[in-house]
Amino acid sequence: MAVSKKLLALAGSWQGINRLWLDPSKPAQESAGTAVFQPVAQNKFATLNYTWAYKNQSQAGLLLFGQEGEQVDAAWVDSWHMQHAMMHCTGEIQSDGGITVLGSYAAPPGPDWGWRLTIQPLSDAQFKFIMHNITPEGEAMLAVEAIYSRQP
Repeated sequence: MAVSKKLLALAGSWQGINRLWLDPSKPAQESAGTAVFQPVAQNKFATLNYTWAYKNQSQAGLLLFGQEGEQVDAAWVDSWHMQHAMMHCTGEIQSDGGITVLGSYAAPPGPDWGWRLTIQPLSDAQFKFIMHNITPEGEAMLAVEAIYSRQP
């Protein structure tokens, strides 16, 4: 297991804007955000630690992932989105060198919903972290888009 060179190039500290959509038909709620991308365990895994805010309250999250060939395994936590649970995700490497992973969460009394996380490298100086909420019927709705630029 090893992290791709394209993602390893993201190692470092980042700052950006986090956009949250609670209702896809309404404007996003924006907040400043930070991220630290760090290879771990001899570049076999990587972490993306990030911060953002909701209603002026600080929030934080962590994505830990590694890849075996084209398959990616990940664990995701977020102080607002996941509260006290950890989401286990699987996915694949994208053609742009990024990753996309998919997990699910309980939504009682109905069926589980899906959650898709994507890290999309834009350049050595910028990347996107995107989250989609997925209905039980398979409809994906943009929930979060964070665009980060490398800190000097």
